[in-house]
Amino acid sequence: MTDEASRPDPAADPAVPKVEETPVPDTAQTPVPATARGPVGRPATRALFVLAILIYVADLVTKVLAVHYIDPADPISIIGDTVTLTLVRNPGAAFSMATGMTWLLTLVAIGVVIGVVKIGRTLQSRWWALGLGLVLGGALGNLTDRLFRSPGPLQGHVVDFVSVGWWPVFNVADSSIVCGAVLLVVLTVFGIEPTGKEPTGKEPTESETSGKETRQ
Repeated sequence: MTDEASRPDPAADPAVPKVEETPVPDTAQTPVPATARGPVGRPATRALFVLAILIYVADLVTKVLAVHYIDPADPISIIGDTVTLTLVRNPGAAFSMATGMTWLLTLVAIGVVIGVVKIGRTLQSRWWALGLGLVLGGALGNLTDRLFRSPGPLQGHVVDFVSVGWWPVFNVADSSIVCGAVLLVVLTVFGIEPTGKEPTGKEPTESETSGKETRQ
């Protein structure tokens, strides 16, 4: 008999304690909670700011082209006299409203931008991201005109160039703001909150009530 055969088995010897290996968690595959990723990492927040940037760029580019190619005294006909490209310098709000309150409208636009950004950092609803993205992009577009176009800061006139029938001349930013605002009103009416949660005053359904009674 060899020496190796005569040696005792450590696993069978009760005097030798058995050491169990503690599994090491795989941190590479452990999902990171949404709260740890931060609000900027939320898909809805990213969608809001991406959409706002797209709207802002589209508004800026179309205004530059309108100023360069459209003669204010010679509108460009698209569909007869119903749809034309008419260059107008608008000191007022969207669709040429409140033309004598340019500085106040500029401050309101700044407040809207700050408010949308603040709400967007905790946003979870993609529908709210769509509405707020449209409003933010449009507000930034017209705010840029008010800050950097003549006659001066806070007094700059917004470039409008789309004329449809009897409707006041507007631009991409105006239409974006209106569409976004309408969507936000619809979401509010149907009780869809920015956080994606149901309204607090909603009555529980019959299935939810029966489920609670069963657990009790």
